[in-house]
Amino acid sequence: MMNYEIFKEVVAEKFMDYLPEQYQGMKLRVEPFNKVNKVLDGITLVGDGDGRSVSPTLYINDMYEHYLDTENLQEVLQSAARRMDMAFKEMPDVGNIDFDSAKDNIVFQVINTLQNEDMLKDMPHREFQDLSIIYRWVVKVDEKGIQSSVIRNSLAERLGMNEEQLFKCAVENTRRIFPPTVKSMNDVIREMFISDGMPAEVADMMIGEVPEDKMMWVISNDRGINGAGSMLYEDNLHKLASQLESDLYILPSSVHECIAVSTGVGDPYELAEMVSEINMGQVALEDRLSNQVYHYDKDARRLTLATDTPNKRLDGMVAEAQLIYDSGKSR
Repeated sequence: MMNYEIFKEVVAEKFMDYLPEQYQGMKLRVEPFNKVNKVLDGITLVGDGDGRSVSPTLYINDMYEHYLDTENLQEVLQSAARRMDMAFKEMPDVGNIDFDSAKDNIVFQVINTLQNEDMLKDMPHREFQDLSIIYRWVVKVDEKGIQSSVIRNSLAERLGMNEEQLFKCAVENTRRIFPPTVKSMNDVIREMFISDGMPAEVADMMIGEVPEDKMMWVISNDRGINGAGSMLYEDNLHKLASQLESDLYILPSSVHECIAVSTGVGDPYELAEMVSEINMGQVALEDRLSNQVYHYDKDARRLTLATDTPNKRLDGMVAEAQLIYDSGKSR
């Protein structure tokens, strides 16, 4: 059984042998890629020209997990080569892209700032409390899933857009393409039971009654993917807070969703400790968003950190965060 470093060297040496003939004039490039909360080793293919050809990326880290499961290097390389070939065939023709229409498909995502400092250096973004808003270009959305690409500085230049323009487009597009949702935890569990084939009346019997002010509320989008950014839409928070007649604590359970509860449910420091424990023990590294808890003031209509933090970096971010929130609230 090879260790990871040896496996990476073997992949770099052998991968091209498993690709179809049309790729044999290309060169394999192995380089680190900054992903959300982590750095992965990616492989891409470049032409003999200036090296700027667009290529799908496969990650050697994922290939190594496959290798550990199968202990069959040939199967791993064959499978990866098939995926690379398919990815090339499914890629949009960048040379024929209408960048004006592409602007209608720019959305935003929230990630942790400190955990992604290196990645953020190469992309337009703005900070919100301990998080950063980044932008993605949605290439395709269908029943099979979502194809999107993070907008780095080079793509922003091709689009001819600065960060402010990206933000304005993304605020409107995200709401349209991935409508924000707020559901009670009971409703979420009920939907899961029914989707697994349980009759609705049985699902109703399985779920106990919980008073609204004691209920957990799931904030996401209709796809449940990268939905934590839906907490930036102030109108949804205000509607929920008014319904509960209470301020809210927002618990970032992952990049995909947040949990809202009435401030009467518990102490923010205890809630933050719970969020941290769940993040460390149950949430995959790439899905972690924050160990902080946020407070939504329904009268001031502001979202701020609920707990004091020793991180002085955040103190200078509050004014900018409120401006972002005001901008989102105006819609």
